[in-house]
Amino acid sequence: MNALVGRGKYVKAAVNTGKMMQPTPDHKGCRAPARTGQASCGSKAGQGDLPTEIWEKVKNHPCYSEDAHHHYARMHVAVAPACNIQCNYCNRKYDCANESRPGVVSEKLTPEQAVRKVLAVAAAIPQMTVLGIAGPGDALANPARTFETFELVSKAAPDIKLCLSTNGLALPDYVDAIVRSKVDHVTITINMVDPEIGAKIYPWIFFNHKRYTGIEAARILTDRQLQGLEMLSERGILCKVNSVMIPDINDDHLVEVNKAVTSRGAFLHNIMPLISAPEHGTAFGLNGQRGPTAQELKALQDACEGQINMMRHCRQCRADAVGLLGDDRSAEFTTDQVMRMDVEYDLEMRKAYQARVENERVSKVEAGQKELAELSGEMSAITLLVAVATKGSGLINEHFGHAKEFQVYELSTSGAKLVGLRRVEVYCQGGYGEQDRLSTVVRGIYDCHAVFVAKIGGCPKSNLIKAGIEPVDQFAHEFIEKSAIAWFRSYLDKVKRGEIEHVERGDVAIRMGARISGV
Repeated sequence: MNALVGRGKYVKAAVNTGKMMQPTPDHKGCRAPARTGQASCGSKAGQGDLPTEIWEKVKNHPCYSEDAHHHYARMHVAVAPACNIQCNYCNRKYDCANESRPGVVSEKLTPEQAVRKVLAVAAAIPQMTVLGIAGPGDALANPARTFETFELVSKAAPDIKLCLSTNGLALPDYVDAIVRSKVDHVTITINMVDPEIGAKIYPWIFFNHKRYTGIEAARILTDRQLQGLEMLSERGILCKVNSVMIPDINDDHLVEVNKAVTSRGAFLHNIMPLISAPEHGTAFGLNGQRGPTAQELKALQDACEGQINMMRHCRQCRADAVGLLGDDRSAEFTTDQVMRMDVEYDLEMRKAYQARVENERVSKVEAGQKELAELSGEMSAITLLVAVATKGSGLINEHFGHAKEFQVYELSTSGAKLVGLRRVEVYCQGGYGEQDRLSTVVRGIYDCHAVFVAKIGGCPKSNLIKAGIEPVDQFAHEFIEKSAIAWFRSYLDKVKRGEIEHVERGDVAIRMGARISGV
């Protein structure tokens, strides 16, 4: 699907929908200035775009800040096993050590085990700044375990930000407890504001000691979700809304969801692709419900971005993920391993490490701004995608054959913008390239004009060129945005001189593979 056509589809859907939301009061959330239509907060925002108190909350939160996710890590502790709703895209019973999917864990923890794990991870990974409780059930369907964990962590590691994820059904009942626990960030999964659509997503909910089904269940759920979002916004809690894009069920409707959550003060909206592999045993997976393509997802995100900033760097991670987004290290911190560790939580060391990270971030921003200034005089309607192999720190620092994922940037005369991620099979195994895997990697980034890598072998380079994808390795270990903009300037010059002809690339399927975990 052409991205421009898709954008029109979603905009039209938002205008023509027959179901109107009730008027809501203004809240102190993320707002798009009327002059630009672009929200000035959210994942892409920098220090100058936000009030100081909000910047302090997001500057080192890898989910709430796109730039922070290059530098800072998070962890989830699996202390909340019970859930109060059933989703057709969820099955928490299946897990393998390599699987990356929300709701699955390798082991469940008590609050006491969780706090020891937090201290062990924080000592070993000084850039770990955020603790989240995201299941494997629902954090607020397990309130005693959730808030006991937060209390213990607050006392033992006061510098770590606290975050919880919820489906929102029980949220209005626990807003006061969230505030008392000093939880600054709450993620609410909101997939609909129309109960008729909700009935296709949720078979049942369990509310006030009673099971509800169908449209009645969906109506209760959406009312509670929006009420909870309003209450949190009024109390100054930053809220991210997660929405799962389910083609032909809620894809058009998510524009309406976007407007509803923006008007109620949401800080950030994360529209994620449906994971519907049959082997996961979900209702959607077993009945053949497909997920969106890369361009369908991007078109919907683009259509919603004028209202609120979109999170484009989500990894839809496990409920026990540890480490940088895209580099899960949970296997290093099993309960048995943590119990054997000599844990020493050094707050001053963590602060010093993070101060060095902030200096790196300043250098990266300055380098990107310099390149952007060189691009500012260019006049071109060309917009294209490039893939980047990175291990973090905002650098092009991964070998093509070792990449588990590629970050995808959209380049235009406005600069470089992260718009998505592509999980791939690792091409190089034991020092040798797997030809079958190479073809899947090429298909995974086929909509990109170039791929930026730290190093690449001759065979994959020739295959990429045949596929019309330029392998770029001259910017190895340099900053991503600076390098991408410099390459794009050269690309535009070649088009002007007639050396190359700009052509549009095709669409690709989104691969939700089992190689990595992230948020």
